[in-house]
Amino acid sequence: MIIVLRPGASTPQIDQVIQEVQALGYEPSPISGIEQTVIAAIGDERTHQNLQSLTALPQVENVFRVQKRYKLASRESHPEDTIVNVGGIRIGGPQFCVMAGPCSVENAEQLFATADAVKAAGATILRGGAYKPRTSPYEFQGLGVEGLRLLREARDRTGLKIITEVLGERDVEHVAETADILQIGARNAQNFRLLIECARSGKPVLLKRGMSEKIEEWLLAAEYILAHGNPNVLLCERGIRTFETYTRNTLDLAAVAVAKKESHLPVIVDPSQGCGRADLVIALCCGAAALGADGLLIEVHPNPAEAMSDGQQQVDFDSFRELAGRIRPFIAASGRSI
Repeated sequence: MIIVLRPGASTPQIDQVIQEVQALGYEPSPISGIEQTVIAAIGDERTHQNLQSLTALPQVENVFRVQKRYKLASRESHPEDTIVNVGGIRIGGPQFCVMAGPCSVENAEQLFATADAVKAAGATILRGGAYKPRTSPYEFQGLGVEGLRLLREARDRTGLKIITEVLGERDVEHVAETADILQIGARNAQNFRLLIECARSGKPVLLKRGMSEKIEEWLLAAEYILAHGNPNVLLCERGIRTFETYTRNTLDLAAVAVAKKESHLPVIVDPSQGCGRADLVIALCCGAAALGADGLLIEVHPNPAEAMSDGQQQVDFDSFRELAGRIRPFIAASGRSI
């Protein structure tokens, strides 16, 4: 880190900062200019206290980081792309991954019909919420344990891997018995206890970006999972909350490009949550594929008008088949195959 002292700081004041830097476990290296002095503090923030507290000293003007805070998630520590292996499905490499299925598991007929349809169109992972976080306590909350049982049966029938959301720490163990990928939703994006518990499960974790979360905060949340020994993290851009009301959320495709530049982790895009409108999903999928995203997470329902949750953003089977065909040229243009 770099500590910038105010112009005219006296020698005793400079010495005081040097002593504080040493006390906090860093090696200070002062550099004196014509008007100001800066002190380079050499050390690892992961094992030493953050030096931002030094701004409490009146002679300190500012403290700057040299390294990124998300060390394990950054390309500085891991220049090559990470490939997450989900039971033989490699996410983050040359193969583009499509995850698709209903927002909520409602019954066996709905889930099995959707699983068959998305597999036929090229999806390799089945999404489906057994537990659903809802804004209102009176809305459908998911089937819970029965939903997990149906997801297991759908996997046995189709061979598709399963991604489903986990809502709380106490649910991690039994959800992990079914899920091939644990999904952390936007509402839990900074629930650090949950992130740690999911990391300890050993299962791949798809981490959605919080609805008001900055990109750095998103990557720092991923850092929690990586720092607790689980390297299999998928970042998921799912839209952020802005002043715009034309769409439910604002899908931030720029964040995909930034995440691919800053981090080695695979990046998935959820266009369904990203805009909240089924009629925009195909266009956003094409954009995500062209930008170099590693996969898509798409909500599909046999009859969206009858869906028990978020029907307005789920595409039907015909639209999903059209989508699967429309994105292929964009996937190919980015050097991948489906």
